[in-house]
Amino acid sequence: MRTLFFLFGALLLLCLAVTAGVSLGTAPIPVETVWSIIVERIVPGSVEPFWSAGRENIVWDVRLPRVLLAGLVGAGLAVTGAVLQSVTRNPLADPHLLGVSAGGALGAIVALLHTGLILGLATVPLFAFAGALAATALVAFIARVLGTGADRLVLSGVAVAFTLTAVGNLLIFLGDPRAVHSVIFWMLGGLGLAQWQHLAYPGLVLALSLAWLIIRAREINALAMGDETAMTLGIPVRRFRLMLFVVTALLTGVMVAFSGAIGFIGLMIPHFVRLFAGSDNVRVIPLSAGCGALVLILADLVARVAMAPEDMPIGVVTGLAGGVAFIAILKRRG
Repeated sequence: MRTLFFLFGALLLLCLAVTAGVSLGTAPIPVETVWSIIVERIVPGSVEPFWSAGRENIVWDVRLPRVLLAGLVGAGLAVTGAVLQSVTRNPLADPHLLGVSAGGALGAIVALLHTGLILGLATVPLFAFAGALAATALVAFIARVLGTGADRLVLSGVAVAFTLTAVGNLLIFLGDPRAVHSVIFWMLGGLGLAQWQHLAYPGLVLALSLAWLIIRAREINALAMGDETAMTLGIPVRRFRLMLFVVTALLTGVMVAFSGAIGFIGLMIPHFVRLFAGSDNVRVIPLSAGCGALVLILADLVARVAMAPEDMPIGVVTGLAGGVAFIAILKRRG
């Protein structure tokens, strides 16, 4: 009952955040108009149009896809952080720890500075995803050679992250100085590439990954209690940890490919959820998804409004808010 209460509350707040995210901006649009446009586009002919074509374009083609992408990315990063913190038994584990974000950033740097948009607007997401996949494969290979213990996975990810970051910095140094601004903005996180045709990829990956992780939540609980406990329950620890690592890495890679490197969501949200829902991953994983989506939608709203009409990198907002919130959580726990 407690889990359902929190989940219902998170969904209600999420709905309000989506409404605010679409309604507010450089050109505010009334809530009634926003939902009338959405209903009309979903069910044509159900609402008599009373809005301009410009407002419809802002709501349907610009703001709504961006808000939905923010929700998907926030949910994906938060779920990844919750799972990694459990299976590595490291409270500081987050998606960046795996080196996946660094791989995605490297792919984006190659696209923005060295190859150009050879595949159109999809070039940066595709290259970023390829970089994230390469980082995932590299970390998995190193971890398999060294052993798939929790500490080895973390150390492998850190080593790959440092290496790929160094390569990325070298490519920035060698690239066209006129394009460096675009690279820096992408590395700080941004949702400006949101389009309806792109939402299917993060949406599908999140749905499949989240469903699988919720089904295996009790096994994740056992793994969080220690390898010996998990083995006594018949869980193949080495294989299961590697499976979790691959699923979370691919989930992170897809999100990073469409949003850039956004920090603190995967680290902060699971801690916040555990304050109210306990440590059972049956509750923590779905609640982390809801809260992560909510927080990133609100962060994107702040990023769009704070310096309007300029678009502030969303990573700046999550970094500032996340740092303060995380210190407050640590103080409360202390």
